[in-house]
Amino acid sequence: MVVGRRRVIVIGGGAAGFFGAIACAEADPSTRVSILEAGRESLTKVRISGGGRCNVTHACFDPAELVQHYPRGSRALRGPFSRFQPGDTVGWFEDRGIALKTEGDGRMFPVTDDSATIVNCLQKAAGQAGVELRTGCAVTEVKIFEPEDKADSEPDFEACHELDREPGFEVMLKSGQTLICDRLLLATGSSPQGHRIAKSLGHTIAPIAPSLFTFNIPEPALKKLAGVSVPNAQVKVIANGTKLEQSGPLLITHWGMSGPAVLKLSAWGARDLKECRYEAKLRVNWLPELSEEQVRERLAEGRSQAPRKQLSNHRPLPLPQRLWDYFLLRTSVEPGTRWSELPKKSLNRLVQEIHQGEYDISGKGVFKDEFVTCGGVNLKEVNFKTLESRICPGLHFAGEILDIDGVTGGFNFQNAWTTSYLAGQSMARE
Repeated sequence: MVVGRRRVIVIGGGAAGFFGAIACAEADPSTRVSILEAGRESLTKVRISGGGRCNVTHACFDPAELVQHYPRGSRALRGPFSRFQPGDTVGWFEDRGIALKTEGDGRMFPVTDDSATIVNCLQKAAGQAGVELRTGCAVTEVKIFEPEDKADSEPDFEACHELDREPGFEVMLKSGQTLICDRLLLATGSSPQGHRIAKSLGHTIAPIAPSLFTFNIPEPALKKLAGVSVPNAQVKVIANGTKLEQSGPLLITHWGMSGPAVLKLSAWGARDLKECRYEAKLRVNWLPELSEEQVRERLAEGRSQAPRKQLSNHRPLPLPQRLWDYFLLRTSVEPGTRWSELPKKSLNRLVQEIHQGEYDISGKGVFKDEFVTCGGVNLKEVNFKTLESRICPGLHFAGEILDIDGVTGGFNFQNAWTTSYLAGQSMARE
């Protein structure tokens, strides 16, 4: 039984916080919904995502296929994605006048190519739904607020008596103010404060580690190739006795290696790489479409097809010129050597370098301004039909505070949209 209006507080003014607040307020307009954001501005990560274009989601509309893009959380998300998936995200924004487009790799952006389009849409939808946004409003502590406490306590919050007869939450702010609510949504991303609040309410936190990062490779000759890329490479990391493997476009940078292949590898190997302090071996197959023997045959053909040409002037393999010259340097083959004069041992070194060249990883970089972490609230402690805590009734979670993370391409935003939408709907129904 509810006495007066239900009160919902959302901690975190990012994508998940806004989407959950809107879902709740629209599902039950009588519910009072407030977003508490510690920073001066809300939706900052949405604004900088996708290089300022906002990679809203990914054009993957089969839940069974979609979950395969989540190194952690794939099993837990299978049910939620059957209820709210990328197609629903597209429809949600289209209903509000925002059209999305699909690029060749499946990433979806607003047709404006401007993240402000998404920021403005979320802010407008929240305002129209009656959601209150409070920025510069840092939360220091959350406690369970038992029904018997309500009659004796006078927190600095209007209408605090309008609460369910079930336990609620007492939310203490840095300003010294205390707020009371019936339902609480933690959508704080990977912030330590969000994890501390979850732990204080009985939850365990899976180990935190960076995800989606680039590899630092301290090799001066490699760094001189910054900007060189290949459309498809197979990369393996050997760390802690575990071999992790991914494939995709690979980009050489002024600090080492990046590109989708490396970013996917860093996501799947996030915890293993952290454990070895980002010191590991990286093995690269620059032409995975060819077997080792086929690479050898192509190089051997250089002898018969262009015996008098210098190695630097004849590439029998589909590799960028600068990369080919680098392979010659790395295998101690003189670029001016004629193909007819190439020793068998040198040819074998080239085959090895192209098919499984090894590089020393020494540290990690970041992927633009998009910080993603693995770890968070233990998924076994959450009911994924409602995103409600199994430990603390009335507490819900959404987004990256959970031990869920996806690879690059819009998958992390989709996790935010899905979990927050279902959490918001649930809080409105309870």
